[in-house]
Amino acid sequence: MDLVHEMTYHAMLRPPLAIGAGPTGTRMVFDVIGGVFEGTRLRGKWVGAGADWLLVGPDGFGRLDVRGQIETDDGAFIYLQYDGLIQMNEKVQAAMGSASATEFSDQYFRIAPRFETGDPRYVWLNQSTFIAEGRLYPGFGVEYRVFRVV
Repeated sequence: MDLVHEMTYHAMLRPPLAIGAGPTGTRMVFDVIGGVFEGTRLRGKWVGAGADWLLVGPDGFGRLDVRGQIETDDGAFIYLQYDGLIQMNEKVQAAMGSASATEFSDQYFRIAPRFETGDPRYVWLNQSTFIAEGRLYPGFGVEYRVFRVV
């Protein structure tokens, strides 16, 4: 099994809507207000509504639940959904508080994106498994390096 880098994805977020502590953790909703996907086979931007319904558990990890859409540079539309984990350590909390960045090595931050499209030019997305590593991005955003599992 190998990993092939397919794209880098940057997304900018609104500050969270704090739902508060519930029975399974603290819920926060981050609206995605823009994003760019850059790779050899896929280039595009985030379009339409989308958000991360993050649940921070008592173990110090956030469970991501993200959904949204991509419009490619050549006019295709792709649905994107992913879940994952982010370690809510001191570096992450400080960066979130100041809208600054972390490095990929500063925290455990992994996602498993799934893509869905009816466009025949991008059917390979429907038929592939992806994983990514993340970091916080300057200006209150996230950045992911997305790899296809081959």
